[in-house]
Amino acid sequence: MPKKRAFQIGVEEPFDVKAEVKKDIGADLRVALENINTKEGIIGYILRGPTSASVDIKDPSKIIEYAVLSAAAFESSESLSHLFGLGKVRSVVLEGKDVKMLCATIGDQRLSVFMEKTVDHNSIYRKLT
Repeated sequence: MPKKRAFQIGVEEPFDVKAEVKKDIGADLRVALENINTKEGIIGYILRGPTSASVDIKDPSKIIEYAVLSAAAFESSESLSHLFGLGKVRSVVLEGKDVKMLCATIGDQRLSVFMEKTVDHNSIYRKLT
């Protein structure tokens, strides 16, 4: 009588390419932000993802103010874009008396970089994208 053979079939978990790409974008973005944050004139940044946020502001007493400003800037830019049919907003720069803020959406990450008015926000944006 022939021996019975048992076969074991392994089933691999499906690989979610989109999730892996998002993780890589988030990791690369954090590394770029850490490098940018060491530059002269950079005040700090807020990086918000779908499930977490990273905040690195040099003056901890102003974290809440910067967070409110960042959220309001994103909300306002989306409202204006919708109102005027501009499509998806990639980046916005708000410039005040002494400080300016670069807001950008990169993947599913929302980023706000706060800097002195003299810093070139275009070079910062290029380093992040």
